Amino acid sequence: MMKTNPISPWAWIPTLYFAQGLPYVAVMTLSVIMYKRLGISNAELAFYTGWLNLPWVIKPLWSPFIDLFKTKRWWIVTMQLLIGAGLAGIALTIPAEHFFQLTLAVFWLIAFSSATHDIAADGFYMLALDPHRQALFIGIRSTFYRIATIAGQGLLIMLAGRLETLTNNIPYAWSITFFIASGLFMGIWIYHKFVLPCPATDHTVRKNSASTLLDGFIDTFSSFFRKKQAGTAILFMLLYRLPEAQLAKMCIPFLVDPAEKGGLGLTTEEIGFAQGTIGIIGLTLGGILGGIAIARNGLKQWLWPMVWAISLPDLVYVYLSYTQPDSFCLINICILAEQFGYGFGFTAYMLYLIYFADGEHRTAHYAICTAFMALGMMIPGMVAGWIQEQLGYNHFFIWIMICCAATFGITALLKIDPKFGKKSTSSHKRAHVQSR
Repeated sequence: MMKTNPISPWAWIPTLYFAQGLPYVAVMTLSVIMYKRLGISNAELAFYTGWLNLPWVIKPLWSPFIDLFKTKRWWIVTMQLLIGAGLAGIALTIPAEHFFQLTLAVFWLIAFSSATHDIAADGFYMLALDPHRQALFIGIRSTFYRIATIAGQGLLIMLAGRLETLTNNIPYAWSITFFIASGLFMGIWIYHKFVLPCPATDHTVRKNSASTLLDGFIDTFSSFFRKKQAGTAILFMLLYRLPEAQLAKMCIPFLVDPAEKGGLGLTTEEIGFAQGTIGIIGLTLGGILGGIAIARNGLKQWLWPMVWAISLPDLVYVYLSYTQPDSFCLINICILAEQFGYGFGFTAYMLYLIYFADGEHRTAHYAICTAFMALGMMIPGMVAGWIQEQLGYNHFFIWIMICCAATFGITALLKIDPKFGKKSTSSHKRAHVQSR
């Protein structure tokens, strides 16, 4: 039998949210740079990796049924085993003749397992901790998720780049990198198998039949679309990040491609440092300052400054594409500026999702909001590669700036309570804490 002695949250929350972040980075970021280094075209890699967003788009559809089968602890441990095996599967299929199709299939397995893990982990967090400790460990959750982003988007990419240089064999370098990621994740799986607590409240739902649960889900789902300004809110969720959704898919190919193809010709190791370290620092600082700003004056007052912040820094890619500087320091400064603006401006987006989800079905409605958020990244990202190949990098980044008009236009239609986000509105603060 498993131990029932109390286990400190410090023993499992950092590793649980590290495990939540790493596979997402592997699916969304490592796949893009790996395929680019293995010779896949921009149009193909953007289209096919864009589809990998789908599990996060549709996860609200199967999340209610996780309660029906097994415990959330069981789902966490099982999904971690599948993710660890999936990362090893990527490593094994990279050298294969039809590596693109095979690795994509395994990435799909990892994506669905990761989305399911997210549902179970967030539910487990609320079951294993009382409300006070839930609030206390919110920052720890975010910090270790961010550390996973640095580990995946920075350290693993830098490792792959170093191995490319040492072995002069790109497929072998990426295969070894994914084997290392798999070993790390399997270690987390073994650790959680023995360390995760077994809360008394973590049990399957036996009193409700599947049909009863489905009826409740349909009612909750439909109530989302009956909210005030639902149409405007959905368009905001889909269009606010329209420029960023395309830029996120093409910034790495732009950094990789040589100067004669319009890119900057950075090595894999340099990209890992620029995007995974400098970029993450800018993103984190922007997010922190955005949260502080809204806490002081409210979302409504900071909404437009944040719209400008998430849009204008995209100009650095127009500058980089036309000047193609040799200075790695200058490139890092540009990426830092763009990511800082994105982190600052993204705060308004996330707070609006919490604002719109507030109400009787807050948790379920927030999950639907995040599904629309993922859809807003998925569809533009899928066509970004084709657009770039038609326009070239110079005109593609100008197109990104034109798309900022959609961000400004949909924001102008929002109606927000001026008090939302301020410290004095304790009820909204609680909504923010519980929805993170």
